[in-house]
Amino acid sequence: MDVLKWRLLPLLPLLASLLFYYIKNPLKPSQSECSLLAHNHFWISSKRIVTPKGVISGAVQVKGGNIISILEEDWQGNVGTGIVIDYGDAVVMPGLIDVHAHLDDPGREEWEGFPSGTRAAAAGGLTTLVDMPLNSFPSTVSEKTFELKIQAAEKRIHVDVGFWGGLVPENAFNRSALDGLLKAGVLGLKSFMCPSGINDFPMTNAGHIKEGLSVLAKYKRPLLVHAEIKQELEGILELEDSAVDPRSYSTYLKTRPASWEEAAIRELLTVTNGTRTGGPAEGAHLHVVHLSDARSSLELIKEAKRSGDSITVETCTHYLAFSAEEIQDGDTRFKCAPPIRDAANKEILWEALMGGHIDLLSSDHSPTVPELKRLGDGNFLKAWGGISSLQFVLPVTWTYGRKYGITLEQLASWWSEKPAKLAGLDLKGAIAIGNHADIVVWEPEVEFVLNDTHPVYIKHPSISAYMGSRLSGKVLATFVRGNLVYKEGQHARAACGVPILSR
Repeated sequence: MDVLKWRLLPLLPLLASLLFYYIKNPLKPSQSECSLLAHNHFWISSKRIVTPKGVISGAVQVKGGNIISILEEDWQGNVGTGIVIDYGDAVVMPGLIDVHAHLDDPGREEWEGFPSGTRAAAAGGLTTLVDMPLNSFPSTVSEKTFELKIQAAEKRIHVDVGFWGGLVPENAFNRSALDGLLKAGVLGLKSFMCPSGINDFPMTNAGHIKEGLSVLAKYKRPLLVHAEIKQELEGILELEDSAVDPRSYSTYLKTRPASWEEAAIRELLTVTNGTRTGGPAEGAHLHVVHLSDARSSLELIKEAKRSGDSITVETCTHYLAFSAEEIQDGDTRFKCAPPIRDAANKEILWEALMGGHIDLLSSDHSPTVPELKRLGDGNFLKAWGGISSLQFVLPVTWTYGRKYGITLEQLASWWSEKPAKLAGLDLKGAIAIGNHADIVVWEPEVEFVLNDTHPVYIKHPSISAYMGSRLSGKVLATFVRGNLVYKEGQHARAACGVPILSR
């Protein structure tokens, strides 16, 4: 025994160092844990594959997480003995990219969190999310708080996730602070021109935004802006409190009129001219998030584009699916900011989207706990504002868009190609050789009802305005970097999504 002990003693330092290494660098999940498919080299075939060149019948070859070839028509003779997953008539499309999601992690995981949010994304055909810097705690406004965000995401995300940093008064005039945040890897910055409802994310003005654009110019990254400026209200809110019905949606709608959006965009355009060719902020880009007002606000953005400002705009599925006239008193699931406006406004939004004046779509997934939605008393003036929608945006866009004749190519443009361009995701957004194999497979013709029997993966389904809807477009499979992360109600065992850092 003593001899054995003395033989083992010299090995103890080595064993200790190996133990330390594996604690510090744990083994990565295996292929079988990251994917429901045991292979990393295979073909995906379909009669409807959406590519930058149009919809083709053919096959896509995936190897090592990337797309390495695309074959059309008589592809069968070229795959040899390779593994082929044939999806028949189902649509094979680039995975959706949502550039506007609040996952509330770290700090408010009871609202959503990376695990449930990214599982919902995978089930909805979204392969990449870009997480907003607020609603988590602390807000992502510095290198230190960004590190906390990355740590929270590691090994807890089922799809790839990038991050926006926050532009707030405390860092707007501190170039070194913004440089640090951008060098740490945020894809761009986000600011509010009105109170955000989050204490550590105060609102900015045109001066702050101008400074932010001047820093972003060097990095060629975007500034996303919540464009509402609080104005003096007239009419109903001047009445005595007892005369105001807080359960009435019309009451809430009057608290955030379209003039708030118009005022903010007018102010923004006093600084976006600097993003023109030869301007002091050339290289920066301004993106208006969740446009609700399709009238004067949109016209201002169109004029700025014509003048050469580097500016884009998104709207969200809830503004395209719902209208104020349909919202029942007390149904606070529909409260968001800016608010859902009238049916005529919705029609103009669709016209603008179809005409290319609205550049892309997002979810603005902004959940909370049911208590803060105040479903019990239905008080629109006190309820949390935000639509819980992450898993449903593909079928919602398709279902409501069929009336306007949307095509699969437009869907891929609004939800994949243009979001990838905004966020600087060069290897995502299209089924193209060399890109990540981020793919959604879905059946546009299949209808379903979002009820208690339908698998829903967001943390609090009861607060979603979409529950109870009849939709078309069933997701069959979602691939992220070649891993089959979701297949008809089943997720891969491990969370193998990648935190995306811009360098």
